[in-house]
Amino acid sequence: MTTAEFATLRRSIEQLRRSVADVRGAFGDAPEVRRLVNDLERLEIDAGDLAAAHPLQGAGGTGTAPEHVVVPDTPLDAAMFSDADDEGLGGYHGDRS
Repeated sequence: MTTAEFATLRRSIEQLRRSVADVRGAFGDAPEVRRLVNDLERLEIDAGDLAAAHPLQGAGGTGTAPEHVVVPDTPLDAAMFSDADDEGLGGYHGDRS
């Protein structure tokens, strides 16, 4: 995001703050209003964190993309589970064949 985009985001958050204040004036300290205030605070925190973060390369920035880990879908070796309890069967220890 550019500096102008962050400035637009900050202005939008400030506009939302004024709107939430108007809602609070009309509805008081209702649970719904408290949730809106909490959401607004979280939005401000996230916007600040985002301003300090480095964008990913794919998003037009110069940061680094996260590493991708490939998990194979081949069957696991049954011997790995020979001494494990079967979840949901109450600790069954009998023959598994």
